[in-house]
Amino acid sequence: MLFLLDITELKRNLLFGRCSLSWYTAWQNGKEKLVAYQREFHALRERLRVAEHRTLQRSSELNNILEQFRRAIAETNGSKDALTNFSDETQKLLKELAHRKPLQVPNIYHHLPHLLNNEGSLHPAVQVGQGRTGVSMVMGIPTVKRKVKSYLSETLHSLIDKLSPEEKLDCVIIVFIGETDLDYVHSVVSSLEKEFSTELNSGLLEVISPPASYYPDLNNLKETFGDSKERVKWRTKQNLDYSFLMMYAVSKGVYYVQLEDDIVAKPNYFATMKNFALQLASEDWMILEFSQLGFIGKMFQAPDLNLIVEFIFMFYKEKPIDWLLDHILWVKVCNPEKDAKHCERQKSSLRIRFRPSLFQHVGLHSSLAGKIQKLTDKDFLKPLLHKIHVNPPAEVSTSLKVYQGHTLEKAYMGEDFFWAITPMAGDYVLFKFDRPVSIEKFLFRSGNQEHPGDRIENTTVEILPFSDTALKTKEKYKRTDDHFYRIAEFEKGTAEGTVDPAFNPVAAVRLTVLKDSAVWAIISEIHIKRVAG
Repeated sequence: MLFLLDITELKRNLLFGRCSLSWYTAWQNGKEKLVAYQREFHALRERLRVAEHRTLQRSSELNNILEQFRRAIAETNGSKDALTNFSDETQKLLKELAHRKPLQVPNIYHHLPHLLNNEGSLHPAVQVGQGRTGVSMVMGIPTVKRKVKSYLSETLHSLIDKLSPEEKLDCVIIVFIGETDLDYVHSVVSSLEKEFSTELNSGLLEVISPPASYYPDLNNLKETFGDSKERVKWRTKQNLDYSFLMMYAVSKGVYYVQLEDDIVAKPNYFATMKNFALQLASEDWMILEFSQLGFIGKMFQAPDLNLIVEFIFMFYKEKPIDWLLDHILWVKVCNPEKDAKHCERQKSSLRIRFRPSLFQHVGLHSSLAGKIQKLTDKDFLKPLLHKIHVNPPAEVSTSLKVYQGHTLEKAYMGEDFFWAITPMAGDYVLFKFDRPVSIEKFLFRSGNQEHPGDRIENTTVEILPFSDTALKTKEKYKRTDDHFYRIAEFEKGTAEGTVDPAFNPVAAVRLTVLKDSAVWAIISEIHIKRVAG
C-alpha cells in the first residue's frame, strides 16, 4: 500500500514540477530494496521447505533404527541374558518393539540387495573438501576415465571463473569420480588439489568417488532397445553414478544442478539460474532446463532428489536416465485416457525450459569407449527474442497463418515467439484451459528486438467464465455472442491487466482481431498468472 502511495505522490510531483532528483533517487532505491526483499523472502521460503523435508527424512531414519532394534531383540528370542545390560525402561521399549508386526517397508536394499554385503557400500571411498552445506545451489559433475581426452579441468575453470566472490560462498561444486580404481582416483584428486587448492580449501569444490561395493554385477545385464551389451552396461552404471551423486548432494543446498564434465558456461550463469528459480517459487515445477542437451544444466529442488533416486533405483537396469526422468513426469501428471498432446501440456508445467541455453557441450569423445558425439546446443549463442513464463496447461489454437515454425504452442510454453502472417479482422488466438483457472492478471506483448514493427493493434483480450452467472460486476464489460467478455485491448503492441474476481474460474482466454493489419504479428511474451494458492 505504501508503495502505491509513493507512485501516486511521484505522479503528483511530476504534474506540478516539484519532483526533486534526490526524492526520485530515494524512491527508486526503495523500489530496488523491495525487489531484493521479495527475492530474499522466496529464498527463505525454499530453505524452510527443505528444512521441513529434512525433518521428515530424519524421522524416517529414526524409524529405521527402531526397526533394527526390533530385529536384534527378536533374534535373541527374548533371552534375559541379552537384556541385562539395559535399564528396565529400555528393556520395556525393546520388548514392545519385538512384539510389533509392522508391514514390510521397501527401501534401497530391495532394489540393490548386494549393498547389504558391505557396511561401507554407501560411503564415499574418497572424499576431499570441507563438507560445505546450507548453500543455495549444489552443482554435480560426474566424470569417468576417458581413453582419449579429459575435459574436466576446462569445465571447472569455466564454472569457477564466472562466479563472483559472493556466489562462490553460496554454492558447492561436487566432482564425482565414477571409478573404483583407487590409483586412478587418487591421481585425479592429486591433479585437482594442485590446480584448485584454493577452491578445495574454501569449501567451494569437493571431490568424491564411490566404493567398489556400491556397484552390482554389471556383466549379465539384459540387452534392451537394440543397445549393445557395452552400451547397456554403460548407461546402467551411469544411472547408479547419478544416484550416488544426488544422495550425497541432497542435504547440502536448496537447488541441485546436474552438469557434465565436458561443458562451458555462459557469464552470469549462476545468478541467472538462481533468479529464474526464485521467480518460479510459487509454481509446482520439478525440472528447470538450462540446456537442451542430455542431462546438462538440469535443476531440481533438493527435496525432489529422494523421489528421483528411488525411481532410478527401481528401473536403473531398464532405461537411460533421460527416459526415466520423462517417465517420472508422466506418472505424476499424465492421464492414460488422454492423448499425447494433452500429456505434453501437463508435463510442460513440471519441466520448464530456459532460453537461451547457459551451457554448451564441447566434448567430442564420449565416456562410452569409441563413441564420437558432435553434439552442440544450438540455443547457446542465440539472442533471447521472447520472454519465458509458466502458463496454465491449455489447448491452444489460432486462425492465423504461422510463419516458419514459430508456433503458438511454443510461445505459450515459453520456448519461442509466435509469428504469423498479416492478421485480418475476425482472426483469433485461443487458449482453452485443460481445467478452469482462477486468473490474477495477464500480459500479451507483441514484436521483439529483431522485428519491433510486427506489433499487434486493434485486438481485444476476451475471457470465457466457467460459470456465466449474472453478476453485476460483469455488466460493465461487453459480452460477445459466444459468451466471452472483452476485458482489455492492445495499446502500443501490449495488452495487460488484472481479471475481475467475479469472472473466476476462467475456461478460456481469446485474442480477437477487430481490423485488418498492414503488418505481420509477433507475440513475444504470454503470461497468464494464476491466483496464488
